[in-house]
Parts: sequence; structure tokens; C-alpha cells
Amino acid sequence: MDSCLHTPMYFFLSHLSLLDVCYSSTIIPQALLNVLVEKKVISFIRCATQLFSFATCATTECYVLAAMAYDRYMAICNPLLYSMVMSRRLCTGMLAGAYLGGVISSTIHTASIFRLPFCRSKTINHFFCDGPPLLALSCSDTHAIEAMVSAVVGFNVLSTTVFILISCLSVLSTVMQMRSAAGRRKAFSTCASHFISIALYYGSSLFMYLRPSSRQSSKHDEVVSMLYSVAVPMLNSLIYSLRNTDMKNAMRKAKSRVLSSLSIHGSLPW
Repeated sequence: MDSCLHTPMYFFLSHLSLLDVCYSSTIIPQALLNVLVEKKVISFIRCATQLFSFATCATTECYVLAAMAYDRYMAICNPLLYSMVMSRRLCTGMLAGAYLGGVISSTIHTASIFRLPFCRSKTINHFFCDGPPLLALSCSDTHAIEAMVSAVVGFNVLSTTVFILISCLSVLSTVMQMRSAAGRRKAFSTCASHFISIALYYGSSLFMYLRPSSRQSSKHDEVVSMLYSVAVPMLNSLIYSLRNTDMKNAMRKAKSRVLSSLSIHGSLPW
């Protein structure tokens, strides 16, 4: 609604918010239902769908975060070229590539796991259908599947992590050369917030998927999973929206327009 927010940064931010909503919504409702009902059951198809949806959103978010890091790099390190390089076409292409990468990765992930025979206990020692707890239920040798899943997840996480770190270090190098102390403090504060969010998201993902064995499912796994399924989306809304001055100003303008419209039409009770 606000033309000031029609920039590449907010274009990517809107999709980051959408992904946070989507992958939290694939997990939390079922988990809350399991708390309320005595018989906790999920069908084979729903379990596979939940894993596919969650993996798609989580992987896509990695690439969207990398695209946002590149956008900030261009805005701060190459401001004169920013409007020319970060065109609508490039932003759309980067976003399409992020979604495509997410779908391909999650397809490999889900197909590899659900082609295994599950002849052990059918009780999932987790609050949603995640890869490691499902692999622990298989009665066949899962080392090859674990290695493939770890390779796919590792490539997605490590490649985007390296890209984000290079972008952030370039930004910090540019910020250090600023003469304004206030500008440096603001940039450092923003980078620190981004690092906290990214460290929690990537750190918990690496812990879950890149361990030597996936059969050692425990309560620690559930705590770690809560980080990237609940805590990180909540932190993202705080870091990227509620602490964002442009976003808060746009929300105030929208609120003022709504109140003015209601007042003109005589709809306010006071």
C-alpha cells in the first residue's frame, strides 16, 4: 500500500514473511492438535506432504536470505549501480530460482526417505514428520540415504551461508570506512540482528541434518526443531519488521488513512 516500500528489499522481505507463515503452518497446527487429543495419529500421505511442504519452505528461505544479503551488499557497497543492477527482472529471477531450488531439494529429500521400508515401530519420536526421526524408523540400511540427505541439505545451507557471510563482511568493510559514528552504530546493530537470526536458523538446521547418525533422536532434537520452526519466524518478524523504521512509518500512515476514512463516513463510535 505504501510506495516507499516498493523496493527490492521489501520485495524479498514479503516472500520471507510468506515462507515463515507457510512452513510454521505446516507444523504448528498438527502439533497443537496432538496436545489436545489423546490419540495422536497422522496418515502416511499427510506425513509425506508435511515433510515436503516444510522442506520446500525451509530450503527456499535459505536462498531468499542469500538474495536479501546480495541486495544489501549492492545497496551499501555499490549504491551508484544499485538501481540498474537490482532490476525487477533480476529480483524475480532470483526469487524464482529460490523457489525452484526449494522444490527440487525437497523432492529429493522426501522421495529418498519415503521409499524406505518402515517395519519398525510406527511411533514418530518427534512432534512433526522430519527427516531424522523418520529415518530412525526404517528397518533397512539408511546410511546411503542419510549421506544423500546430508549432502543436499549441506549444499543448500553451506553455499548460502558462505554467500551471506561474504556479503556481510563486504558490508562491514564498507561501513568501517564511514565517517559517521551514528551510521556505523546503526549498520552494526542491523548486522548483529541479522546474524542472530541467521545463526539460529542455520545452526539448528546443521545440527539436525549433518550429524553422523540420525537414529539418535532425543528431546534435544525437538528443542532444536522448535528453534527453526517457531522461534526463528518470530524473531524474523521482530528483526525485519517491528525494528524497521520504514515499516513502522508505513503502518502509521496506513492506520491514519483508515481512521480518516472511517471518521469521514461517520463510522467511528466517538
